[in-house]
Amino acid sequence: MGQKNVLEIHGLSKSYPGVQALDKVDFALAAGEVHALVGQNGAGKSTLIEIIAGSLRPDGGRIVINGPAFKALDPAQAMELGIQTVHQENQLVEELTVAENIYLHHLPTRAGFVANRDCTRDAAKLLGELEIPIGPQRKISSLTFIERRLVSLAKASSLHPKILILDEPTASLDEKGKQILFKLFRRYAETGVSVIYISHNLGEIIEICQRVTVLKDGKKIGTHAVKETRLNEIIREMIGRASTSLHQRQRRETGREVSLEIRDYHRPGVLEHISFASRRGEIFGLGGLVGSGRTELARAIFGLDKKASGQLIYEGRDLTPRNPKDAVRKGIGFLTEDRKSTGLVTERPIFENISLVQFAKTLGIFMNLGREQSETEEMSRRLTVKTPSNQQLVSNLSGGNQQKVVLAKWLYARADILIIDEPTVGIDVGAKGEIYKIMDELAGQGKIIIMISSDNPELISICDRVGVMYHGGLAKILEGGELTEENILRHAMGVGEGEGPK
Repeated sequence: MGQKNVLEIHGLSKSYPGVQALDKVDFALAAGEVHALVGQNGAGKSTLIEIIAGSLRPDGGRIVINGPAFKALDPAQAMELGIQTVHQENQLVEELTVAENIYLHHLPTRAGFVANRDCTRDAAKLLGELEIPIGPQRKISSLTFIERRLVSLAKASSLHPKILILDEPTASLDEKGKQILFKLFRRYAETGVSVIYISHNLGEIIEICQRVTVLKDGKKIGTHAVKETRLNEIIREMIGRASTSLHQRQRRETGREVSLEIRDYHRPGVLEHISFASRRGEIFGLGGLVGSGRTELARAIFGLDKKASGQLIYEGRDLTPRNPKDAVRKGIGFLTEDRKSTGLVTERPIFENISLVQFAKTLGIFMNLGREQSETEEMSRRLTVKTPSNQQLVSNLSGGNQQKVVLAKWLYARADILIIDEPTVGIDVGAKGEIYKIMDELAGQGKIIIMISSDNPELISICDRVGVMYHGGLAKILEGGELTEENILRHAMGVGEGEGPK
């Protein structure tokens, strides 16, 4: 590119127990460059930027910033070197003014007291220079989503950054909001600020970035000049391999009659009027990137989160739950992503965990303990939970067997509709196959199964159809020959069919 590098990463590595988050990664950022960092969930993007920002210490490698080399940085050191990060989540103080938030960490003072007039004056000047039309004395609580994002950028600008890390800066913004931000990013580049731009939207990357680096499974796959690269090439590098079947599910005829309808689930800024239908015998998958709204949809369907609109129609009846207790009563089960925190009581026996939901349904009615133990033992056998006894504490089971106990809990409570979020996270390959087989058998018994997964090959292997979510909306429902890793990733990143070149 010709510009001097302001940041160079050489052989950066970081591991956690059982996971190589970064594996000898090299990366370079030029002065005044907007450089995209892309990759699927778990590729290593967050680990890399947290190391650059000083929040994480690497296991090996070097970080070179404008000449000096470092083995690691701490947050204060990174800030001193001119590194600023604008996170996707709002990190502003709601009840303070725009000016107070911008200068929160370096408020102007006089005689030991905060100089509010100086703070407001300086903020007004900065906002004017950045062409951000927001009054410095307005409270953050009164601002729109795009205005808050702009204030976050102004806050970072107040510290005169040399390197600005933007993590999904346009998430949840409409086209007008995006263009406002893009104009600001171009101004940064003109003044020599270098930007690391993380986004799942490849269209944005083509529009705003000069180069793109692809990470996969903790490794750097390649760096390309955007003008010389096609979207298809980036997507292929992100996938890194052909789809492989993890479980050869035998597809069955599901019939034409719809059993479940999800109608117009909407929550402003979170879910955008989502509708789909499913039939008995079918496993319906929900794909998309982290933050696309998959889990938020599951929580809304189960009655955990409020919604502006939405109906769940089952066998022609409106079974929309008012809350989780109502969902359980109506035969809806939700296997959460974090089984240990929200799915199990790990320091209690297996039989108590299996009967937990049924016990809550029948609260106030005496339970026959002998019958409870025999029935939960039968349920445990049906799902092949490997244990010497149902008296065993759940904490002593493997991850795969714990997941079977969660499934058993909902089956014992006679759930007809099962929403399963990330069913095989933290489970070994052998146990995954067993979980897939159980889900297949349940679908064959007529259960309605909605499965959320970040593992695209898993979705292809186990699901009949996959709805791909993007920025809170249902971008596309894929089935048959359309159901490929490349197509899932395309729609998850806002790139539809026929948009191959640029």
